[in-house]
Amino acid sequence: MVLSVREIRRDGRRSRKNNRLLPWYIGIVLVLAAVIFVGYRMWAGNCPAPTIIEIGVLTVIPIIYLVLMYLTLVSQK
Repeated sequence: MVLSVREIRRDGRRSRKNNRLLPWYIGIVLVLAAVIFVGYRMWAGNCPAPTIIEIGVLTVIPIIYLVLMYLTLVSQK
């Protein structure tokens, strides 16, 4: 078995490769859970918030978060 230099640590043990997409998956799950929860609370509680606030909470903020997560992902080596 041939190991590359990157797979061996200084102490001789093999290093585990981190999944680069793990933060992305966690972020998507958290964003979807938050959107569903907030949307349900607004719908069930007859939230009197203006429509622009509802759109911001349920779409714009998650989109900004996902774009930032994407930029972080592509900036990794």
